[in-house]
Amino acid sequence: MHKTTLEQWALLERVIALGSFARAAEETHRSQSSVSYNLALLQERLGVALLVQEGRRAVLTPEGELLLKQVKPLLKAFTWLENHATTLRNGMRTRLDLVVDSIFPRRHLFAILRQFQQRYPQTQVHLTEILENAGEAMAESEADVMVLTRRQDVTGRGEWLMNIDFVAVAHRDHPLFALDAPLNDEMLRPWPLIQIAGQDHAAPAGGEAWTFSTIDAAIEAVMYQVGYGWLPEERIQPQLESGVLKVLPLSHGLRRATPLHLIVKRTLTPLDEQVDTLLRLFSQPS
Repeated sequence: MHKTTLEQWALLERVIALGSFARAAEETHRSQSSVSYNLALLQERLGVALLVQEGRRAVLTPEGELLLKQVKPLLKAFTWLENHATTLRNGMRTRLDLVVDSIFPRRHLFAILRQFQQRYPQTQVHLTEILENAGEAMAESEADVMVLTRRQDVTGRGEWLMNIDFVAVAHRDHPLFALDAPLNDEMLRPWPLIQIAGQDHAAPAGGEAWTFSTIDAAIEAVMYQVGYGWLPEERIQPQLESGVLKVLPLSHGLRRATPLHLIVKRTLTPLDEQVDTLLRLFSQPS
């Protein structure tokens, strides 16, 4: 059997955090004598002095500071365990599967996940990023919520969420910027078009298209002047603002929009609280 209890360590942590036995007793709904007794028993069973009195305030000894620091993760884990049990008892889900197209703005995505985590700390979100139109594998998906380019997935029902703007860009030192604007297909043809797998931004007739499996790789290829490319404007905003990448002065079609749709698994009827909350977070203006 253990000599000490988590309850005794938790009382020690509250005394130090609140600065007094009286305030710790009030917060934990105990008498001050009960708090004092448990902490005295804790020190006696350890054989180590954890507290010393400095005026009216009890402070940790060096040994007490070291041991309390080591036990805090255990206290936090035990609190999580109890809260998790409450979640299970109340019938709330403990896992939510989310699939998001990789062109969805990451800053917006992480802001959504942070808000969701703050509201439902006991619900784990399993996020999978996919390439646009990687839908054949998605047909068998068991994801609860999906953000995809297609409005209707075989696993769910969806509605338009937002458009992602793609712009044609090249490195500021690329030879294309030495040509007279506006640029037409004939002027673009000698240079490889850098594209992201799943995208359908076709190269000019007779031109080459180099395909990269991730957005980040495509961005780097354009940065290294491998070619020019249609890239998500939001993802390259820092490079555009710094002037490292520049928008090509095309003769037509300066922007191309790709729609994203918010899809929920068809079998989720009615929607549970967490899924409904996640859908509302996605639908809020960024």
